Amino acid sequence: MKAVLLEGFGGLEVMKIGEVAIPQPGEGQVLVKVMATSINRPDLVQREGKYPPPPGDSEILGLEVAGVIEELGPGVTGWQKGERVMSLVGGGAYAEYAVAYASHLMSIPDSMSFEEAACVCESSITAFSNIFMIGGLKDNNTVIIHGGGGGVNTAGVQLCKALVPATKIIVTAAPEKIDRVKQLGADLVINFRETPDFSEIVKEFTNKKGVDVILDHVGAKYLAPNMNSLGYAGRLVIIGIISGIKAELNLALMMVKRQQIIGSVLRSRPVKDKGEIVAEFTKTALPKFADRTIVPIIEKVFPLDQVVEAHRMMEEDRHFGKIVLKIGA
Repeated sequence: MKAVLLEGFGGLEVMKIGEVAIPQPGEGQVLVKVMATSINRPDLVQREGKYPPPPGDSEILGLEVAGVIEELGPGVTGWQKGERVMSLVGGGAYAEYAVAYASHLMSIPDSMSFEEAACVCESSITAFSNIFMIGGLKDNNTVIIHGGGGGVNTAGVQLCKALVPATKIIVTAAPEKIDRVKQLGADLVINFRETPDFSEIVKEFTNKKGVDVILDHVGAKYLAPNMNSLGYAGRLVIIGIISGIKAELNLALMMVKRQQIIGSVLRSRPVKDKGEIVAEFTKTALPKFADRTIVPIIEKVFPLDQVVEAHRMMEEDRHFGKIVLKIGA
C-alpha cells in the first residue's frame, strides 16, 4: 500500500511517499480502507522525533481515519465489511489502509462526507472528553478555550454551543482569527498577542466570579493567568505544553478556592479507556454531527502526495479548523 514514510526525524523534508505492506488486524481490530485523514499537531511533533507512538501502534503518522471496513479481525462482532466508519488510531492513518480497534469505531452518518468524518475523532473527541467528561462543564457555566483557530479549539466551541447552549464561551485567539472565532459563537474573544495575561479581562467579564473550566494546550506560560481566571472549584485541564513544562503555582490560592489542575493525554490511554470515551461521544455528541448542528470546519483538503504542503500550512498556522488528507477515491 501507499503511505507517508519518514526518512529519519526532522523537518518537512523527511516525509516521503513510499510502499509498505498492508497491516493485518489483530484480536478485536478491523482493517480500514482509508478514504481520508487529517493533520494534527502531534503529527508534527512525532515527525520531529519527540512524540513516539504507543507500544504496538504503527510508526506511520496519523491519529484518525475515515473509510470503509475492509476486513474483520478475530473476535470482532457488530461490524460488517463495507461499513463506513471513522476511528481513533494510535498511528498509521497516513496510508491507504490502517488497523483500528473495533471498540474505537463510529459509524459515519449518512449526512457526512469522508473528509468531514476525518475531522471528528482526534479533535472533537479530545475537546469533548476534556471539556465535558474530565472538566465537568455544565449548562450556565463559563469556559475558556485557548487557541481559537485550531482543530481541537474550534471543535470545542462548536460542542459547547450544541450541548450546553447557555454556557458562556471565552476564547483566546490570534488577531487574524478573532472575527472567525466570534462567528463560530464565542461570547468573548481575547487577542492573546496583545494580552498575554488575560485574567483581568476574564474577571471583568465574569463579574469577578471566574470561570468553571479551562481547556489549555499552552502550559507553563499560562499557568498563572489560568489559575487567576478560575473561579471557586474551577477545573484547569491541561492537554499541551507548547510554552514549557515548569511554572510557579500559588498553592495557597488553589487550596482556598478548591481549584483542580488535571493533566490529560488521549493517545496513550489504554484501549478500554478510549473505547469508553468513544462510546460516550457516540451517544452524546455524534447525533449533533448527524443532524448537521455541528459541521466540521475544513480549511483545505490536500491529496496524500501533498502531505508536505499540508504540514507546512499547519506549521505556519495558516489554518482555521482542520487540514484534511484525501487518500481513497
